[in-house]
Amino acid sequence: MDKTELTIPGFKASAVAAGIKKGKALDLAMIVSDQDTTAAAVFTTNKVKAAPVILSMEHIRDSRVGAVIVNSGNANACTGKEGMDKARLTAELVAKELGIAPEEVIVASTGVIGATLDMDLFKKAIPDLAKGLAPDGIQSAARAIMTTDSFPKISRFEGEAGGKTYQILGIAKGAGMIMPDMATMLCFIVSDIRIEASELQRALLSATETSFNRITVDGDTSTNDMVLVMANGMAGNDGLDADDREGFLRGLKRVMTELATMIVRDGEGATKVVYVTVKGAASGADALIAARTIADSSLVKTAFYGQDPNWGRIMAALGRSDIFMKEEEVTIWIDDVRIVENGLGLGADPEERAAEQMKNKEFTLTVDLRQGDHEDRITTCDLTHEYVSINADYRT
Repeated sequence: MDKTELTIPGFKASAVAAGIKKGKALDLAMIVSDQDTTAAAVFTTNKVKAAPVILSMEHIRDSRVGAVIVNSGNANACTGKEGMDKARLTAELVAKELGIAPEEVIVASTGVIGATLDMDLFKKAIPDLAKGLAPDGIQSAARAIMTTDSFPKISRFEGEAGGKTYQILGIAKGAGMIMPDMATMLCFIVSDIRIEASELQRALLSATETSFNRITVDGDTSTNDMVLVMANGMAGNDGLDADDREGFLRGLKRVMTELATMIVRDGEGATKVVYVTVKGAASGADALIAARTIADSSLVKTAFYGQDPNWGRIMAALGRSDIFMKEEEVTIWIDDVRIVENGLGLGADPEERAAEQMKNKEFTLTVDLRQGDHEDRITTCDLTHEYVSINADYRT
């Protein structure tokens, strides 16, 4: 995308290298709306919540957000009262600089857990952030929120409501600690559509369920995760009818699904994206549980890395998933290559062909339980030596 595609009327963004990360990388970002916004958010379900998450959950209650400030390099999690005080001070510093109320500021952090923030860095950098705000600053903001990410994650959609064109633009970060429920990453979405707060929250919850809540890298849910959507109404539509709401939901899902898939593609050390589909389940819950159990299995994921169609590991994962199943009715495919029929392997030839398919950067694993009509899918990646190396040395 060129810079003209990375602007939304009424929104500005900026980023600076504040010194929170080692080196001189961008590590502090701000997104601001010139107009009043309607906002909605979802947050991590982890019982250990970082100070910025707790604060932002308070600030989002009236659905009005004027600015977001995000730092990488330090999660400000498990930092007690000091961490909460510093999160509040961050909001106050931003509010003072922009001339808005502290309650209109969303604060987000990502990075090492258990370390305290150096507020002198924030006090020095926030005025520079405010001065640097620009309509095309979103790309720099996408870079500033990265931790172990290898590339910035940006997605865009254009739609029409009430005869007016609107846009949706989203950025996200995430590569490890990815098993949303909700979240395990940070995502910020802006739009110029006019939409009621209740409609926006419903759309966000629906889009989250089919995007970020259907991915996994390592089965870990973080302490800091949030997805925030802000809409400022500058598209000029009067409101949303049923078709408009459906169109907006479709666009939001597209942006969030693209971002979610980028996160899996950028999974720490990952070399492959794998779509795990379970069909023929007795219930929707069974389909999701089975797909998630397979997608989170370390043994299955290392087999993906080794390009080994080790279907026994898949059967074992199904067997421990506590779903309704009959071993003798299970069928398994790698892409269009069937390797298991009625619970039994089909021999060396199909496994060799499946192994060839597994050399691709993306492939699909399909399991048919033959117990019903329900289906679900989880997007996952392989588990590699590099994942261990990245996380063994994360704090050093």
